[in-house]
Amino acid sequence: MLIGEYSHSLDAKGRLIMPAKLRDDMGEKFIVTTGLDGCLFGFSMSEWEKFEDKLKTLPITNKNARNFVRFFLSGATECELDKQGRFLIIAKLREVASLDKDVTIIGAGTRIEIWDKAKWEEHNSEENLSIEEIEQNMEELGI
Repeated sequence: MLIGEYSHSLDAKGRLIMPAKLRDDMGEKFIVTTGLDGCLFGFSMSEWEKFEDKLKTLPITNKNARNFVRFFLSGATECELDKQGRFLIIAKLREVASLDKDVTIIGAGTRIEIWDKAKWEEHNSEENLSIEEIEQNMEELGI
């Protein structure tokens, strides 16, 4: 399971270090795509295959399903770690997530999320997330 929060910086070429604690689960090759809430999602190849399988079951006759598939697949790119444990985030994805220099990578169970550090701090602030809301949402989700 992918867990934790890690701070790193993009280099001038748009490369980012994969945190050592996430490398085994993510593998040498993985998929990075447009995520939700202003971040990028990263999936190991095995998790990406599971996600793709779910996407394949969506009816092409449903407009929302088509848009969902387009959203995730059009931005997807295969990434590979170099010898220093870095991977390139293509310019389009860096732009989508407003990644500039300081980046936060979080483990989110079956995927990683790649955030602009300031965006993550804002998203994760007490103003946006309250313990009471989380408790209520957990109850609504049956957790």
